[in-house]
Amino acid sequence: MSGPAGFGTGPRSSWERGLDEGEGAGRRGDADGGQALLEALEPVAEALGASLVTAAELDAADIPLRWRGRLVGGLRVPQLHGALTRLIEQVERELGGKLPDLSREDKQRAVHLLDDRGAFLLRRAVEDVADALGVSRITVYNYLNAIRS
Repeated sequence: MSGPAGFGTGPRSSWERGLDEGEGAGRRGDADGGQALLEALEPVAEALGASLVTAAELDAADIPLRWRGRLVGGLRVPQLHGALTRLIEQVERELGGKLPDLSREDKQRAVHLLDDRGAFLLRRAVEDVADALGVSRITVYNYLNAIRS
């Protein structure tokens, strides 16, 4: 994902291409165009596993983003399908390694982070997290009991 100068290394997002092409709020660099808003929200979108879209690409499920009363784009949040995988990937990035390779202490911390983020509200989450950690369901339940007591 690309962004403001010095941030991101991936391909340009659709909202950046749209600003270049004059979609949405106006030309790139236009103070009223909302580019600053979109650039500021890019790390938030990335952390949520969401994406920024131009005003022209906005769908009914997207969150509209307005700058000075003008629609400049939207935030497209990911569907619930795949949410646990995205949460696990976030925790792996945060802890600096794949879950099965972590120490026992870091696995407990991973379960704590996943619990804080609501991962265990999802159906079959305990089983899926146990598989991702390389431990049994009982171990995950023990970690959860230790956290919650």
